Amino acid sequence: MKLLAYTKVKRKGAVKMFQTVFKRYEKKYIIDGGQYEEVKNYLTYNAVPDEYGKSRVCSLYYDTPDNRLIRASLDKPIYKEKLRLRSYGVPTAGNPCFLELKKKYKGVVFKRRISAPYTDITGYMSGENGKIENSQILKEIDYFRRFYGELKPAADIFYDREAFYDRTNREVRLTFDSNVLARGWDLDLEKGIYGERVLENGLYILEVKTAGAMPMWVAEMLNELKIYPTSFSKYGTAYKNGLLTRENKKIITLGGEYCA
Repeated sequence: MKLLAYTKVKRKGAVKMFQTVFKRYEKKYIIDGGQYEEVKNYLTYNAVPDEYGKSRVCSLYYDTPDNRLIRASLDKPIYKEKLRLRSYGVPTAGNPCFLELKKKYKGVVFKRRISAPYTDITGYMSGENGKIENSQILKEIDYFRRFYGELKPAADIFYDREAFYDRTNREVRLTFDSNVLARGWDLDLEKGIYGERVLENGLYILEVKTAGAMPMWVAEMLNELKIYPTSFSKYGTAYKNGLLTRENKKIITLGGEYCA
């Protein structure tokens, strides 16, 4: 499985190449702080940090008024799909954001995304036309929107991410996600990073992403550290646990906490 397509976008003042089409396997693991440190030790010898190192991921998920997409996903079908807007940090004018169509079939993840300014993407999703360059991926997203009918903002998800690549194979990627927050109100990423805690403080989501077989060193590391795969969806967990309403919640920001 090869990386299929890239596009140029401007991020942090420089023009970078971003992948627009993905086909890969993704395995998730929930680990504690001790396991996190042990895995990081393995990575010292076998992987290198992503060029951006640590980042803060902000995602806005779209769904039908009756939450059809997330309810179907929680049933664990062999095929599922979702549509989300993603930015790295709180979006500001001129910074690239991504509209991502993600599908999973029999354990294989397919992701296709376009890049555009935040307001252009939100305008497109609210029915405006003409601000996003036409492309094959946009046509696929158009079809997705027609198929499901009305789609609305359903959940904001935020987390801190550290990303690494295998030293000898950039198609092998490992990420750590922590400080996962969610909210189902103020569904505008420009309003900042705050919400209800989705994952217990001190835990991490380790994700191993590969284009093919898992490297031997990764398999040996997971076995030695007794780290086992799990099924975990940030949006799904927030929805299932009733975290997407503001009533009687202790709202958290990544810079502190306050009571709603």
